[in-house]
Amino acid sequence: MRYLPLSAHDRAVMLDKIGVPDIDALFVDVPQGARRDGPVDLPKVAGEMEVEAQLNAFAAQNLSPSKAPFFVGAGAYRHHIPATVDHIIQRSEFLTSYTPYQPEIAQGTLQVLFEFQSQVARLTGMPVANASLYDGSTAAAEGVLMATRVTRRGKAVLSGGLHPHYRETVETLAHAVGIATEACAVAVDDEAEVLKHIDADTACVVVQTPNVFGTATDVTKIAEAAQAAGALLIVVVTEAMSLGLLKSPGEMGADVVAVEGQSIGVPLSFGGPYVGLFAAKEKYLRQMPGRLCGETVDADGERGFVLTLSTREQHLRRDKATSNICTNSGLCALAFSIHMSLLGETGLKRVAKLNYARAHKLKDQLADAGFAIVTPRFFNEFTVKLPVAATPVVEALAAKNILGGVPFARLQNEPGFENHLILAVTETVSDADMTALVAALKEIAQ
Repeated sequence: MRYLPLSAHDRAVMLDKIGVPDIDALFVDVPQGARRDGPVDLPKVAGEMEVEAQLNAFAAQNLSPSKAPFFVGAGAYRHHIPATVDHIIQRSEFLTSYTPYQPEIAQGTLQVLFEFQSQVARLTGMPVANASLYDGSTAAAEGVLMATRVTRRGKAVLSGGLHPHYRETVETLAHAVGIATEACAVAVDDEAEVLKHIDADTACVVVQTPNVFGTATDVTKIAEAAQAAGALLIVVVTEAMSLGLLKSPGEMGADVVAVEGQSIGVPLSFGGPYVGLFAAKEKYLRQMPGRLCGETVDADGERGFVLTLSTREQHLRRDKATSNICTNSGLCALAFSIHMSLLGETGLKRVAKLNYARAHKLKDQLADAGFAIVTPRFFNEFTVKLPVAATPVVEALAAKNILGGVPFARLQNEPGFENHLILAVTETVSDADMTALVAALKEIAQ
């Protein structure tokens, strides 16, 4: 009974205490069609060695990004992470530090988060940043909630270039609290479409740059139009490395910035955990979600760090808190900060320029091979419109040991976009990788 410490009698007492007849009654809110009608098709008993062997066999079916040409992006990017990052985060004083419920005791943790906030503020061009959120999509959703508190309006306009997963996250949370969302038509270049949707009822406009198709946009005009209508502009960035080269959201007039920080210090990890960066104008400081670390001096005049303006639900204000985010991605934020410190400003710019150059080299090769590039301007990610549906092409590329991008149809079933293939090129992509992809696409998709 090592993993099943409760007896049948124990379970019966618990069910009686909460007033339900059986365990199935705990799942009445799950639709019948989503429930299994029998046990999972797995052996009831297996030894540890047998389980390990089976799981290794399952893992061997995957094609690892480190073992093949890799052009997958669309919100998660493969960048080189120095071994130093992994070494430092495994030091016991970092690895064991978590939420500081008696925060001033954990000065090391607080100082790291303070430095992290400073880095995020510099990257985004914003005056204040918090100590991280779960990931980029929830940071975007928190930005929408914050905007409705600030403007006392109830509608969010979502750009047609916003990553579909981010849009769905925003819509889910907004629906739960009664905020209306208005999604613009899907567009590779989305500025004109967004401007049409801004009106006197708009609380915020959510735009992504570079957007899901890779299009990099100067959102200054959108910022001006939103703010003229009394709304906030929320700028979403899924590729943090782009902030090393492109104009910062703060320079373009953003009120709130929500970034996925995975590109810096955090591996792909099958989709998480990642780290959400959140920054805003100083006048919205008291409406920011999550925790904020501040600098102070102690009774002896020595520099110190504290949690400040921390009105989270599990602290004092509960249902009146600005956010129900219960934690920050502390270890991922630490990895981000370590990688940023190793790169420095010069190193970050150098890596960003390398990403830009390699992506444009692949674009030129594909254009020369006769493929239609639909992204007008981009950082390290762009979209190709194939003459055939993109999804089977990606499967055929995988069969040739090439991880050849993300079909937009895999993210959203949108008529007219079945042939759109999103390709990401980072500093980890070699010339040989590009040659292999172009040759395979010519064979498969032309």
